[in-house]
Amino acid sequence: MGILYDDAVLIRQSEEEGEPSVITVNCPDKTGLGCDLCRIILFFGLTVVRIDVSTDGKWCYIVLWVLGKPSTRWSLLKKRLMGACPSFLLACGISFDRADLQPPKPPDVFLLKFCCNDRNGLLHDVTGVLCELELTIKRVKVSTTPDGKVMDLFFITDTRELLHTEQRKEDTVDHLKDVIGDSTITCDIQMVGPEIASCSLVPSFHSDNTEGIFDIEMLEKNGEDSIVAFKRPSITMDNLLSPSHTLVQIVCRDHKGLLYDVMRTLKDYNIQISYGRFTAKGKTECELDLFIMEANGEKIVDPTKQNSLKSRLEVELSRPIRVSLISRGPDTELIVANPVELAGKGRPMVFYDITLALKKLNRSIFSAEIGIYGIGEREWEVYRVLLDEGDGSFVSKKEIEETVWKMLMTWE
Repeated sequence: MGILYDDAVLIRQSEEEGEPSVITVNCPDKTGLGCDLCRIILFFGLTVVRIDVSTDGKWCYIVLWVLGKPSTRWSLLKKRLMGACPSFLLACGISFDRADLQPPKPPDVFLLKFCCNDRNGLLHDVTGVLCELELTIKRVKVSTTPDGKVMDLFFITDTRELLHTEQRKEDTVDHLKDVIGDSTITCDIQMVGPEIASCSLVPSFHSDNTEGIFDIEMLEKNGEDSIVAFKRPSITMDNLLSPSHTLVQIVCRDHKGLLYDVMRTLKDYNIQISYGRFTAKGKTECELDLFIMEANGEKIVDPTKQNSLKSRLEVELSRPIRVSLISRGPDTELIVANPVELAGKGRPMVFYDITLALKKLNRSIFSAEIGIYGIGEREWEVYRVLLDEGDGSFVSKKEIEETVWKMLMTWE
């Protein structure tokens, strides 16, 4: 049986540049597995050009054709994908430890504090190091002092679960000092207790800070904002083709994280995929066929449920991320918001892409903050970035919004 687990994920790297690599996942099934796998694929920056999914409800077989980069860490990708696969022991009804059936305990939260001299692109470079080290940013508080120094507070978790060790802390600090340079003044990492961790992840947003998000919702309904929106997808649902499944057919414009957005939505609705196929059509268009059913094994026949799922998919595929630039007196604030999974996870690499876009525009960041915030009946991960108006840069609002949106949504 150990051989089965070792072969749960197989990766065949492409031999020629421009050709896709093939990832095969063969493991026990669970509701939301596709979402978990696509989230990892998105974190590693891979472009999915095709996917085939097949499952009998107990075991699944998934094949992904992906385009990687020279820097792609394939061995680490395999390790992370295997970590997302359920244990084959549970699929066989075998459990040697009842702890296997318990939900995983929340990861330890650490506070990273550093102070240094400010410079353009510093925040992005630091974010890049944390992503490279597989340190997940749960919340960040960045502030700039009048004398040109920055004090950054990052609340982070460690995918490798090693940040409690001195070796892992020293390695992280060394990597940070390499990118910060000689301007480093202080750099420290310490674990925070459960009470501080829970408080640190609660946003300090006030109600007026959601004004821009609601403005974006109105623009979406009116179809006025062509910069930060895709054309609505074509979505059809059919219950006649299959005796046991509902067929969902989607034709839409491709974007970074498309499969994650679809799988996240189905996971939130507790919907299982029995068979699915995704195919990219050219550089922008794609088609997706999914045979789905509810968790009880039934078709989705209730018109209310069908319309609810269809409406949610339309929104998620045309506006998966909200981007708005708001003037607050003399200051300019960039707000980026994306929906959070019911499991509490936000979209990966958002802060990395935001800071990269601003670095390319040569726009300095005066302060930044991340938090989870309830808007309507959903939770959103909201990024608030206050731009430094005294950096001498003159970039239009339209150009900032467009650059950030393209960085978040389009493949390079």
